[in-house]
Amino acid sequence: MSSIIVAFPKIEDAKAIKNLLVRNGYDVAAPCITGAQVINLADSLSDGIIVCGYKLADMVYSELYEYKPKSFEMLLVATKSLWDNCVNNDVMCLAMPIKVHDLLSTIEMMQQAQIRKRRKMRSQPRKRDEEEQKIVDEAKRILMELNNMSEPEAHRYIQKCSMDSGNSFVESASMVIAIYM
Repeated sequence: MSSIIVAFPKIEDAKAIKNLLVRNGYDVAAPCITGAQVINLADSLSDGIIVCGYKLADMVYSELYEYKPKSFEMLLVATKSLWDNCVNNDVMCLAMPIKVHDLLSTIEMMQQAQIRKRRKMRSQPRKRDEEEQKIVDEAKRILMELNNMSEPEAHRYIQKCSMDSGNSFVESASMVIAIYM
Protein backbone atom coordinates (compact mmCIF):
# COMPACT_ATOMS: atom_id res chain seq x y z
CA MET A 1 0.00 0.00 0.00
CA SER A 2 1.31 3.42 -0.87
CA SER A 3 2.05 6.04 1.76
CA ILE A 4 0.13 9.28 2.14
CA ILE A 5 1.69 12.65 2.95
CA VAL A 6 -0.64 15.37 4.24
CA ALA A 7 0.46 18.98 3.71
CA PHE A 8 -1.47 22.08 4.76
CA PRO A 9 -0.31 25.56 5.86
CA LYS A 10 -1.75 25.03 9.35
CA ILE A 11 -0.38 22.04 11.25
CA GLU A 12 -3.75 21.58 13.00
CA ASP A 13 -5.47 21.02 9.61
CA ALA A 14 -2.76 18.59 8.50
CA LYS A 15 -2.99 16.63 11.76
CA ALA A 16 -6.80 16.51 11.58
CA ILE A 17 -6.72 15.04 8.05
CA LYS A 18 -3.92 12.65 9.05
CA ASN A 19 -5.95 11.41 12.03
CA LEU A 20 -9.04 10.99 9.85
CA LEU A 21 -7.10 8.89 7.35
CA VAL A 22 -5.38 6.82 10.04
CA ARG A 23 -8.74 6.08 11.71
CA ASN A 24 -9.94 4.73 8.35
CA GLY A 25 -6.96 2.41 7.89
CA TYR A 26 -4.61 4.42 5.70
CA ASP A 27 -0.85 4.66 6.20
CA VAL A 28 0.00 8.34 6.64
CA ALA A 29 3.71 9.12 6.70
CA ALA A 30 3.56 12.55 8.33
CA PRO A 31 1.71 15.86 8.41
CA CYS A 32 3.72 18.71 6.85
CA ILE A 33 3.38 22.49 6.58
CA THR A 34 6.04 23.23 3.95
CA GLY A 35 6.71 21.94 0.47
CA ALA A 36 10.32 21.26 1.39
CA GLN A 37 9.20 18.85 4.13
CA VAL A 38 6.94 17.08 1.64
CA ILE A 39 9.71 16.72 -0.95
CA ASN A 40 12.22 15.41 1.61
CA LEU A 41 9.71 12.90 2.93
CA ALA A 42 8.60 11.83 -0.56
CA ASP A 43 12.22 11.23 -1.59
CA SER A 44 12.58 8.72 1.25
CA LEU A 45 9.44 6.79 0.19
CA SER A 46 8.92 4.71 -2.94
CA ASP A 47 5.52 6.02 -3.99
CA GLY A 48 2.31 7.44 -2.61
CA ILE A 49 -0.18 10.27 -2.54
CA ILE A 50 0.32 13.87 -1.46
CA VAL A 51 -2.84 15.47 -0.04
CA CYS A 52 -2.26 19.21 0.07
CA GLY A 53 -3.85 22.62 0.23
CA TYR A 54 -3.50 25.27 -2.46
CA LYS A 55 -0.78 27.25 -0.69
CA LEU A 56 1.82 25.95 1.77
CA ALA A 57 4.20 27.98 3.91
CA ASP A 58 6.93 28.07 1.24
CA MET A 59 5.27 27.27 -2.10
CA VAL A 60 1.99 26.78 -3.91
CA TYR A 61 0.75 23.37 -5.03
CA SER A 62 1.95 23.82 -8.64
CA GLU A 63 5.56 24.23 -7.49
CA LEU A 64 5.21 21.19 -5.25
CA TYR A 65 3.82 19.27 -8.22
CA GLU A 66 6.93 20.12 -10.28
CA TYR A 67 9.39 19.09 -7.53
CA LYS A 68 7.68 15.93 -6.25
CA PRO A 69 8.96 12.49 -7.34
CA LYS A 70 7.16 11.09 -10.40
CA SER A 71 5.94 8.10 -8.41
CA PHE A 72 3.71 10.34 -6.26
CA GLU A 73 0.20 11.45 -7.16
CA MET A 74 -1.26 14.70 -5.86
CA LEU A 75 -4.68 15.49 -4.41
CA LEU A 76 -5.40 19.21 -4.16
CA VAL A 77 -7.92 20.26 -1.53
CA ALA A 78 -9.10 23.76 -2.44
CA THR A 79 -12.13 25.83 -3.35
CA LYS A 80 -13.55 25.24 -6.82
CA SER A 81 -12.49 28.71 -7.96
CA LEU A 82 -8.83 27.60 -7.65
CA TRP A 83 -9.33 24.44 -9.72
CA ASP A 84 -8.95 26.25 -13.06
CA ASN A 85 -5.17 26.13 -12.76
CA CYS A 86 -5.00 22.37 -12.30
CA VAL A 87 -7.14 21.24 -15.25
CA ASN A 88 -4.21 20.58 -17.61
CA ASN A 89 -2.03 18.53 -15.27
CA ASP A 90 -2.49 15.27 -13.39
CA VAL A 91 -3.62 16.81 -10.11
CA MET A 92 -6.83 15.42 -8.61
CA CYS A 93 -9.00 18.07 -6.97
CA LEU A 94 -11.36 17.90 -4.02
CA ALA A 95 -13.68 20.72 -2.97
CA MET A 96 -13.49 22.61 0.31
CA PRO A 97 -15.07 22.05 2.78
CA ILE A 98 -13.99 18.41 2.73
CA LYS A 99 -16.61 15.70 2.97
CA VAL A 100 -15.17 12.62 4.66
CA HIS A 101 -16.75 10.18 2.22
CA ASP A 102 -15.44 12.11 -0.80
CA LEU A 103 -11.92 12.24 0.64
CA LEU A 104 -11.84 8.54 1.46
CA SER A 105 -13.27 7.42 -1.88
CA THR A 106 -10.87 9.67 -3.81
CA ILE A 107 -7.87 8.34 -1.87
CA GLU A 108 -9.05 4.77 -2.48
CA MET A 109 -9.46 5.44 -6.20
CA MET A 110 -5.97 6.97 -6.42
CA GLN A 111 -4.41 4.03 -4.57
CA GLN A 112 -6.12 1.54 -6.87
CA ALA A 113 -4.76 3.44 -9.88
CA GLN A 114 -1.24 3.25 -8.41
CA ILE A 115 -1.62 -0.49 -7.82
CA ARG A 116 -2.67 -1.00 -11.45
CA LYS A 117 0.29 1.09 -12.63
CA ARG A 118 2.71 -0.97 -10.47
CA ARG A 119 1.31 -4.24 -11.84
CA LYS A 120 1.64 -2.98 -15.39
CA MET A 121 5.27 -1.98 -14.78
CA ARG A 122 6.04 -5.40 -13.27
CA SER A 123 4.50 -7.27 -16.18
CA GLN A 124 6.76 -5.56 -18.72
CA PRO A 125 10.00 -7.42 -19.39
CA ARG A 126 13.15 -5.84 -18.00
CA LYS A 127 15.34 -4.19 -20.62
CA ARG A 128 18.87 -5.56 -20.90
CA ASP A 129 21.78 -3.23 -21.39
CA GLU A 130 24.16 -3.70 -24.32
CA GLU A 131 26.71 -5.75 -22.40
CA GLU A 132 24.08 -8.18 -21.11
CA GLN A 133 22.57 -8.49 -24.58
CA LYS A 134 26.04 -9.32 -26.02
CA ILE A 135 26.44 -12.14 -23.46
CA VAL A 136 23.02 -13.58 -24.35
CA ASP A 137 23.69 -13.32 -28.10
CA GLU A 138 27.11 -14.98 -27.70
CA ALA A 139 25.61 -17.87 -25.69
CA LYS A 140 22.91 -18.37 -28.32
CA ARG A 141 25.52 -18.29 -31.11
CA ILE A 142 27.61 -20.95 -29.34
CA LEU A 143 24.58 -23.21 -28.82
CA MET A 144 23.49 -22.74 -32.42
CA GLU A 145 26.95 -23.61 -33.81
CA LEU A 146 27.96 -26.46 -31.49
CA ASN A 147 24.57 -28.10 -30.89
CA ASN A 148 22.87 -27.31 -34.20
CA MET A 149 20.03 -25.44 -32.48
CA SER A 150 17.86 -22.77 -34.00
CA GLU A 151 17.78 -19.33 -32.33
CA PRO A 152 14.43 -20.01 -30.57
CA GLU A 153 15.70 -23.40 -29.36
CA ALA A 154 18.89 -21.82 -27.98
CA HIS A 155 16.80 -19.14 -26.24
CA ARG A 156 14.50 -21.76 -24.68
CA TYR A 157 17.52 -23.82 -23.57
CA ILE A 158 19.07 -20.84 -21.75
CA GLN A 159 15.67 -19.95 -20.32
CA LYS A 160 15.16 -23.51 -19.01
CA CYS A 161 18.65 -23.54 -17.48
CA SER A 162 17.86 -20.22 -15.83
CA MET A 163 14.59 -21.48 -14.38
CA ASP A 164 16.07 -24.80 -13.23
CA SER A 165 19.05 -23.20 -11.51
CA GLY A 166 17.26 -20.14 -10.13
CA ASN A 167 19.77 -17.82 -11.80
CA SER A 168 18.99 -14.87 -14.01
CA PHE A 169 18.84 -15.32 -17.77
CA VAL A 170 22.12 -13.45 -18.23
CA GLU A 171 23.88 -15.53 -15.55
CA SER A 172 22.75 -18.71 -17.27
CA ALA A 173 23.97 -17.38 -20.62
CA SER A 174 27.35 -16.64 -18.99
CA MET A 175 27.49 -20.21 -17.68
CA VAL A 176 26.81 -21.56 -21.19
CA ILE A 177 29.70 -19.49 -22.51
CA ALA A 178 31.99 -20.68 -19.68
CA ILE A 179 31.12 -24.35 -20.28
CA TYR A 180 31.58 -24.32 -24.04
CA MET A 181 34.62 -22.04 -24.28
